[in-house]
Parts: sequence; C-alpha cells; structure tokens
Amino acid sequence: MHMRFMGVVAAAALFAAGAAYAATEQFAAHLTGTGSGTGDVTGTLDTATKTFTYSATYSGLSGPATAAHFHLADTPGGNGPPVVPVASPASPISGTATLTDAQVADLEAGKWYFNVHTAANPGGEIRGMVMMKQP
Repeated sequence: MHMRFMGVVAAAALFAAGAAYAATEQFAAHLTGTGSGTGDVTGTLDTATKTFTYSATYSGLSGPATAAHFHLADTPGGNGPPVVPVASPASPISGTATLTDAQVADLEAGKWYFNVHTAANPGGEIRGMVMMKQP
C-alpha cells in the first residue's frame, strides 16, 4: 500500500513539473497594404500542446477576401510559403492549428506573416509580421 501511494505521489509530481514548464505565448500583427485596407491579428500559443489559436479582423479591402494564410517569411518583409491556411477568409476570422516543432520555432522567431488575398491583389492585399508580445 505504501509503495502504491508513493507511485501516485511521484506521478503527481511529474505531472506538476511538466505543467510548470508549459507557457502561453501571445502574438499580434497589424495588417496594412498599398490600398486603404487594414486589419489586426492576435494569436495564443500553448507551448505544451503546440496549439495556436488565432483571430483576425480587417476592413477596407478592394473586394472580398479570396484567401488568407499565415506564411513563413524568408526575411523580414520577404515572401514565403503558406504554413497555416485559414478555412474561411471572411472577416472576422478565427481558428486553431496544431503546430510542428519547426513551426513553433519559426513563429517564436518572428518569421511568420499573415496575408489576406483578394481578386485584385492575388499575391496579397494586406499583410503584417506576426510578432510575440512581450509580457
């Protein structure tokens, strides 16, 4: 009985230690472009589950959004491939994605941008770098 109790205590201690290392990180981006469109993106990363929860709003585009994505930038302000697609690009946008270790590292390093595409601007009408908010 004593050994079973010690096992339960040890398991609880390990669980608590793991939870202590988990963190929630906050991210944000302000979206601008060549026209009058603007927007904002916010996101939260649970580092224990690698779950990224995000929301975005925008207005003033030349027409309806045809797509929206989180992209990996090769350099600040550069272009790169989509890494997290958005199911519906109509504002307001919200969603959740489970990230890989590499995606977490790139997001935390400020290598992601959010891009909203329109028919008039298929490469993207508004975009902004997604940066970690400091506590």
